Amino acid sequence: MSNPFNTITVNGVTYDAEAYAKSNPASTNKNDELGKDAFLLLLVTQMQNQDPLDPQDNGEYLAQLAQFSALEQMTNVAENLEELQDVVNNIDTSVLVGQLSGMIGNAISWTHDEQSADADGNPVTTTQNYRGIVTGVTISDGAPSIVAMDENGQVHKVAISEITSLSAIQSIQTAQSDSTESTVS
Repeated sequence: MSNPFNTITVNGVTYDAEAYAKSNPASTNKNDELGKDAFLLLLVTQMQNQDPLDPQDNGEYLAQLAQFSALEQMTNVAENLEELQDVVNNIDTSVLVGQLSGMIGNAISWTHDEQSADADGNPVTTTQNYRGIVTGVTISDGAPSIVAMDENGQVHKVAISEITSLSAIQSIQTAQSDSTESTVS
């Protein structure tokens, strides 16, 4: 501690500022930015160690306190924005699940890409086309999808991006009965 300007006093014990910063993770941030805890610690230390015969101007303290207050407000705003983003994401998911629930009982067509390898080990993508009935809605990893039963009775989890068409069963049954009646007559 040869240089008195590179020291910090905490609870009456004087430390080398660099050694204290390394040993106290609360006083440093991951990005080496001056966080609110470090800023307040620096301000208090500065006030404790000022020269009583030549004290610092009150205006400088007020400016530092104003900076601290602004830093605190920005931190609070950033935290509130993160919380708001979570709320908005939950609302979006809820609305989408509600819309998808309205599809239950409707006829659906979808495609699904399946990955495999050929004899040489090269990747091959095959697209399968399916038709069936929407039987439910599910959410996996925060992403909603529908549950559909294909024409063979197999249940599939269908991503929204895989849906190619959707229609009400009544309109399909009506169209089929109309075509049956016209061929019978």
